[in-house]
Amino acid sequence: MGKSFIDQVHYIRIPVKDLELSAQWYRDILGLQLLNNTEELAILKVNEGPFLLILVPTEDETFAHFTIDNEQEFSIGFTSPELSKFHQHLIDNQVKVEDIKEDNGHAFFHFYDPNGNKLQVHW
Repeated sequence: MGKSFIDQVHYIRIPVKDLELSAQWYRDILGLQLLNNTEELAILKVNEGPFLLILVPTEDETFAHFTIDNEQEFSIGFTSPELSKFHQHLIDNQVKVEDIKEDNGHAFFHFYDPNGNKLQVHW
């Protein structure tokens, strides 16, 4: 097969317990643009690109990350050119955040949304 039929990743769905609280958190803390918010879902846009995050309410105990040997592993990774400032912004807003780490000149850290979804940001 030559070229893939798939053009790009358009959106990722994230399970949340409280849709309204989560939509506000992703908008106010992460600075994403809230495009739509209904009882069934909230749609957030990441900057000017085509990529969307869709928050989906659930009562189930489920997350947007997975585990390997009982250790939580993130599924969603963001980029930020101002990693240290973003890290401090999250701390200032009482977000559960891990320390900044480096791996072969690649800096990153993990943080959690109000629902316990593990996320990563790197630069």
